[in-house]
Amino acid sequence: MELRHIRYFLTVAEERNLTKAAERLHIAQPPLSRQIRDLEEELGERLFIRKNNGVILTEAGVRFRQYAVQITALADRSVEDIKDMKGLTGILYLAAVEAKAPQILSGWISDFALKHPKVEYNLWNGNTDDVVHRVRSGLCEIAVITAPYDQEELVGFDVYKEPWVAMIPCSHPLVKKRGNNIKLEELAGCDLLIPSRTSRLREIEEWFAPLNIKPTIRCRLAHMQNAIELTKAGLGIAIFPATVADYLADGVTIKKITDPDVFATYVCVRSKEHRLSKIGEEFWSDITSPK
Repeated sequence: MELRHIRYFLTVAEERNLTKAAERLHIAQPPLSRQIRDLEEELGERLFIRKNNGVILTEAGVRFRQYAVQITALADRSVEDIKDMKGLTGILYLAAVEAKAPQILSGWISDFALKHPKVEYNLWNGNTDDVVHRVRSGLCEIAVITAPYDQEELVGFDVYKEPWVAMIPCSHPLVKKRGNNIKLEELAGCDLLIPSRTSRLREIEEWFAPLNIKPTIRCRLAHMQNAIELTKAGLGIAIFPATVADYLADGVTIKKITDPDVFATYVCVRSKEHRLSKIGEEFWSDITSPK
């Protein structure tokens, strides 16, 4: 299997049409069809179902596309990494969760850019599980996530800690409660909107356990903006890190959760398995060195 076969496959998968894919690749359709058939024979599975108006991926094709995307991304990174050996030029692949993480990374990037102005940055955002997947897959070198994380596969260090807060619709009775804090027990029986991460659900259930309360989870969300909009719409009370207040508009009130006080910890991580590029090593050294 050659890399060009994989790139041909991805182009056909994107275009869903052999003729259009051939035009995009600047080759004739018959050779492209043969390359795809050769790939299918090597894998022992059909990757496409041919139809009159184009092609669609089979179940095996969908699975192979996941690997093909990672393979081509790593191949591109390897070329860039070799070029980086001539000096700090090239692309640094980073990722971050929402809330405070983008602010943390932007500060680091700003400082690093002053020292290495030729470096470019590819910054990807998602929830912690998605970001960790990219780090493990080698698609991202360094990332900022929220704890907990797998210390068997990742190297990390704590970079920031902030309280968890309740985002409350302005129409909710709890908004009238005086003060900027809200006791956890006051959220009993409320419909809660929480981050989608499985470990986060367990963590929030553990907060309520000593109170003999099982939280009512109305919705689990991957992105903070969804939590803000659903809270404004009155679907429930969202539980997110305190930095969410920096992104709020009218229609939502923020109160810090207390009794117990609960905190979100941000961690900068890298893979134990994948070697950092020259740029990545320099960036990691920069952010971990005493200031």
